[in-house]
Amino acid sequence: MATFSLQSHCFFLLVLLLMILNLRHHLALAGGCQYPPVIFNFGDSNSDTGGLVAGLGYSIGLPNGRSFFRRSTGRLSDGRLIIDFLCQSLNTSLLKPYLDSLVGSNFQNGANFAIVGATTLPRYVPFVLNIQLMQFLHFKSRALELASTSDPLREMMISESGFRNALYMIDIGQNDLADSFSKGFSYSRVVKLIPNVISEIKNAIKILYDEGGRKFWVHNTGPLGCLPQKLSMVHSKDFDKHGCLASYNSAAKLFNQGLDHMCHELRTELGDAKIVYVDIYAIKYDLIANSTNYGFEKPLMACCGYGGPPYNYNVNITCGHGGSNGCDEGSRFISWDGIHYTETANAIVAMKVLSMQHSKPPTPFHFFCAG
Repeated sequence: MATFSLQSHCFFLLVLLLMILNLRHHLALAGGCQYPPVIFNFGDSNSDTGGLVAGLGYSIGLPNGRSFFRRSTGRLSDGRLIIDFLCQSLNTSLLKPYLDSLVGSNFQNGANFAIVGATTLPRYVPFVLNIQLMQFLHFKSRALELASTSDPLREMMISESGFRNALYMIDIGQNDLADSFSKGFSYSRVVKLIPNVISEIKNAIKILYDEGGRKFWVHNTGPLGCLPQKLSMVHSKDFDKHGCLASYNSAAKLFNQGLDHMCHELRTELGDAKIVYVDIYAIKYDLIANSTNYGFEKPLMACCGYGGPPYNYNVNITCGHGGSNGCDEGSRFISWDGIHYTETANAIVAMKVLSMQHSKPPTPFHFFCAG
C-alpha cells in the first residue's frame, strides 16, 4: 500500500510538472503582448476576483487564497481563477473588482463586474447580468467624462478607443440552472427557462456591441452535476458512469448548445464582431472523467469543507466557516469548496483554453492583444 501511494504521488508530481511547463509555454507564446488589452468581465463566482467582498462586505476568509496570494482576496478558491491565468497570459494585471473602492482609481487594464451568485434573471436584482451592464455603462460614461477634463485621474482612465478595442468576457448562466434545481423545479421546467437565460446573454452582447465593443469571449457552463455541493444535497440517484448527476449535466449541455447557437447567430448578425465561444464544460468534465491522468485523487470530493467522503460538503459548515477543514494538498483535488475549483484545476482548464482546442472559432487568446 505504501509503495502504491509513493508511485501515485510521484506520478502526480510528474503530471503537475508537465502541466506547469505546458501552461508556461502557452503563456510565453502569448507573452508577446506588447500592449496588453483592456478587459471587461461579466459573470458569477467562477470569475469574481473580489466583487462580493467589495460590494457587500461579505466575509471570505482563509483558507481561501492560501496557495498563491497567501491571503484571502475574495476569490472562492485556494488561489487563482481561470480568468487570472488568462490575464497573466496576456501580460496584463489581474482584473480589479469594479466595486472595490480601496484599489484606487487605476482601471487602465479594465474592470471585473462579476459577482458571486450572479444570475441573468430576474432582472434588476443585484448583481444580475443586466445590473453588471448598467454598472459598466456608468463606468464608461464617467471614465470618458474624466478623460475630457483636466482632472489628474484622467491619466488612469480608459479612452474611447480603449473601450472600442477592449475584450469583453462573459461567464454566466450556471446559477440560473443551479438555483432553479435548488427550488425543486423539475428537469423539464428548468429546461424551459434556458431560452430566457440565453436571451439575456445575447442582449448583453448586443448592448456592448452598440457601445462599440467588437471583441467577445464567451464561456459556457461547466458540468453542474459533478459539483460536490449538488451531489451531497440531491437525493436523486440518476448518476452517470463517473458519479455525476445526469439530469443536471443534461440541462447544462442543453444550455451550452443554446449558447453556442446564439453565438453563431450573432456572428452573422454582427458581421464585424469577433465572438469566441469556449467549451468549458468539455474541459471540466474531462478532468472528472480522467482525473487520475491529471493526478487528482477524489474528483467529486471538496478539498475544503466538512463531512468527509464521499463529497466533504455540508451546507451548514462551508469552507472558511467554523468547523470546516481544508485538505493538506489542494493540488490533489479538483473541487476546492464543493462548488469552485482549486488553483491547480483552474490552471489546467486555463491551459486547455489557451490551446484553442475548445474554442469556436479557434482563436489564440493573444489575438486580443492591443496595438
